[in-house]
Amino acid sequence: MKKVPSFLYFIPGMLFGFILLRAEVVSWFRIQEMFNFQSFHMYGTIGSAVAVGAISILLIKKFKAKSLEGQAIIVTPPTYRWKANVIGGMLFGLGWALTGACPGPIYSLIGARNLPYVIVFLAAAFGAVVYDFLKSKLPQ
Repeated sequence: MKKVPSFLYFIPGMLFGFILLRAEVVSWFRIQEMFNFQSFHMYGTIGSAVAVGAISILLIKKFKAKSLEGQAIIVTPPTYRWKANVIGGMLFGLGWALTGACPGPIYSLIGARNLPYVIVFLAAAFGAVVYDFLKSKLPQ
């Protein structure tokens, strides 16, 4: 099978970003409602995503699905590292609560002309560089 040109992945990515915006999943107010336990909206969305992901993994395994390039999709079991997961989860949640955005939707928010999220993007990029520098010293 022919290799899929990389730029074609932008189309579903843009569609996904549009859906996130329309569903208000990237809304700062919705995220704050979630962290204050005031609304089920985000919990329902995240729970639905987990269910879709779990069903997708089951179907991939059951039907031995292949990638668009025809390669076998291998699902490896996750490795849990208690300290790394707890510390990383706390940092991720803190950043999410402070900025009102998890990393994926930052692009959607910038695309919707929420320009303060350019600062969030730059901070996330800086954090990724710092992590790369420190990862050998962190509990992994």
